[in-house]
Amino acid sequence: MASELVWYVSYGSNMNAARLACYLEGGRPPGARLGYAGARDHTPPRDDMAVMLPGCLYFGTVSRVWGGGIAFYDHDADGPTAARAYLITAEQFVDVAAQEMHRLPAAGDPLEKIVLDGVPEGRYQAGPGIYETLLRVGERDGFPMLTFTAPTRSTDVAFNQPVPAYLDMLGAGLLQAHGWDAARCRQYFGGCGVLEEAA
Repeated sequence: MASELVWYVSYGSNMNAARLACYLEGGRPPGARLGYAGARDHTPPRDDMAVMLPGCLYFGTVSRVWGGGIAFYDHDADGPTAARAYLITAEQFVDVAAQEMHRLPAAGDPLEKIVLDGVPEGRYQAGPGIYETLLRVGERDGFPMLTFTAPTRSTDVAFNQPVPAYLDMLGAGLLQAHGWDAARCRQYFGGCGVLEEAA
């Protein structure tokens, strides 16, 4: 059933609850160039929690929404990566993933079956896109913890400096989830190669 619950683990701008709400309810985040249609089910997350992932955060490519580099997660690199997990339905998770790839949520998305059946070997590449590689990063309370990222390793991608508005969105999420102040966020982003003036 698409109503089965999963933990969506965000390491990027969706750590900010208001940003995630644009994917669930529809809307345009502050500082973003684009808005979102929202998920088929607008129900807010049932729960959320701060988590630390074992891999590394890195920034690359160019965001259509923000400009500048965007956040990705390399599960196999040294970490850790700060993240926030939201308890949502499998259908909502698939709808968030669709919007990350600039598609409209739709019934019959083949990724839904993968999520419900269990991610094979913990990793599934749904397509070549930058957020079409699905990772299972753990389990909590009997529900799988899932995220999505690029198919490439951090060492294979040229670093691209993120814009301040995007980092502000990540920083707000880190404050909400982990209680990190601006100085702690700058230190964290600096460890990912972000220049001090941008952070």
